[in-house]
Amino acid sequence: MTDDKPGTGPLLCGKCNLPLETGKVMVSYMGQSFPVELARCSACGLVFVPEDLAIGKMLKVEQALEDK
Repeated sequence: MTDDKPGTGPLLCGKCNLPLETGKVMVSYMGQSFPVELARCSACGLVFVPEDLAIGKMLKVEQALEDK
């Protein structure tokens, strides 16, 4: 069954136009690294960083580093 609503299909790589696959990637931010399961392109390696991660977890890391 397919859904005809825009934006409801699989995420596609903007470079390769291939479906993104979920996998563990190391995210580095302000000198700190942590593993995260994210959608990434198996061909070129580009990673999709969702807004909640970029604004939520990364903001918390930034605030924790500023407090040190």
